Amino acid sequence: MKKKNSHLRPGDLVEVKTPSEIAATLDDAGTVDQLPLMREMVEYCGRRFRVSRRVLKICASGTKSGFFLGKFRTDDVVLLEQLRCSGADHDGCQKACAIFWRESWLRKVEEGTPPSVVQPIAAEQLRARLKTSVGPNTYFCQASELLRASKKFTRFERCSLKWCFSEVRAGNCTPLEMAQRMAIFVFWKIRWLMFGHYGRGKTKSTPRETLNLHPGELVEIKPIESIFKTLDHHANNRGLWFSPNMRLLCGDRRRVERRIEKLIVDGTGEMRQLDNTVFLEGSHCGCAHIAFGGCARNEFVYWREIWLRRSEKSAEKAGLSRS
Repeated sequence: MKKKNSHLRPGDLVEVKTPSEIAATLDDAGTVDQLPLMREMVEYCGRRFRVSRRVLKICASGTKSGFFLGKFRTDDVVLLEQLRCSGADHDGCQKACAIFWRESWLRKVEEGTPPSVVQPIAAEQLRARLKTSVGPNTYFCQASELLRASKKFTRFERCSLKWCFSEVRAGNCTPLEMAQRMAIFVFWKIRWLMFGHYGRGKTKSTPRETLNLHPGELVEIKPIESIFKTLDHHANNRGLWFSPNMRLLCGDRRRVERRIEKLIVDGTGEMRQLDNTVFLEGSHCGCAHIAFGGCARNEFVYWREIWLRRSEKSAEKAGLSRS
């Protein structure tokens, strides 16, 4: 039986409940309202974290129906600070999704109170009942079930001020931050209606480049004019979109966070292969340019290697290591 919504807020200290307590909330599929508890989450049982935000809106891209914007059917989902999925139990998926937590899996605690004791046997029993796939090359996780666990917004709801006010009331942002997000959305919406996709190129067969970048390498993001030459008229390079917010980093130097070679697709569970693509440190999608008021997922931005160049320091270091 589910407990009533505890209305956790950003900054609240919470403890992930014990495996036995969480197991009692799950249905036969290992979900609550179709949102799965994943095996990667079991290791956090008994540990404490701060709530980073309430999840009021979510978006997804790359789905069969295109861009998705909606909400979970129940208002009881939060994100915890710094927690992302490792993909270890899903064939090494490298998407690094922010993990969604039902409030029924958490308890609010005070500083200094003794932590709960987690029995290793109970943790293994919980892991054993959680499935990770539903067929060959088709996985079962929060990303795969995202559309089933949520409700798509109507056209009216997509631009409703209600959600913007709710984000402020929930403590997810300040009124000024929300006003900035709304202004960003309106600007890019008008621009798209007048001129089409930002960054639209003229190349039908978009080029690729292999740099074989590794985590920790320092790279420079190419000027926007150079990147435009690699895009088609939908602003894609081999199906990967160069989003308007990415232009803000052009000319900057960033370190490579990780290579991204395979990921589970939102809504389908299919494992998709990528090449010549990386994540950069501190490069996340705010979604304000495509979702009115933004959304909660804070996904990594995908960078094609052809949009980057090694910085002089990294190039010199690579040359020394080869000599």
